[in-house]
Amino acid sequence: MRKFAISDIHGCNKTLRTLLERRLEITPKDELYLLGDLVDRGPDSKGVIDYIIQLKEAGYQVNCLKGNHEEMMVQAARNSRETAMWLYNGGKETLQSFNIEDPGQISDKYLDFVDSLPFFYEVDEYILVHAGLNFIPEESNGKKEKAGFLWNMHNPLKDLDAMMWIRWWYEDIDWSWLKDRVIIHGHTPMEADEIWDMLDVLEEDQVLDIDNGCFAKYMDGLGKLAAFDMTNRELHFQENLDM
Repeated sequence: MRKFAISDIHGCNKTLRTLLERRLEITPKDELYLLGDLVDRGPDSKGVIDYIIQLKEAGYQVNCLKGNHEEMMVQAARNSRETAMWLYNGGKETLQSFNIEDPGQISDKYLDFVDSLPFFYEVDEYILVHAGLNFIPEESNGKKEKAGFLWNMHNPLKDLDAMMWIRWWYEDIDWSWLKDRVIIHGHTPMEADEIWDMLDVLEEDQVLDIDNGCFAKYMDGLGKLAAFDMTNRELHFQENLDM
């Protein structure tokens, strides 16, 4: 049995299927963790969700997290004032994949699925999250130096917004809280070489960003879907086949 983490699929269904079926050759005995941003930007967000549901129904162990794009999708469907922001951030492509023009037309089947997703998983020595963790207590007004005793009382796994949206948080890691665990996340695209470099020092830094900006095929160093084999601590990359 192997355990894989993949993040930021962004509607690239052909790429996901190829990665899972041909490169990784997953079986129902494997555990698959998808770390959010299943939708938007790419051409087939509906197909990605359908494929995940099909895998689960076929007995595959697929576990998904909610990313900020799932959150925007649900908010746009339930509040028209949120539509413009979502469309600007890739929602237009998602609507096209559903062959509809208004987010309010998205079936409850899909909205309920993405809205019910958890924000993190703890698997063996790993903490899996979409964007990252906020280690600075809210009461300190975002100032690390003002956190004081609040620091020891703060649980980063309680800040749900941060787990979907935060960036540039590595310098604030509370090592006494993290202990020997390793954080695996996406959300912030990294060039493939940078991801390999992070893997090389994973024992020391205990953080790995596996978002290679799959949808951004036009940018140097990006444009692949990355999978991290948590069992063997190996990386696998699949070129984007959708864009």
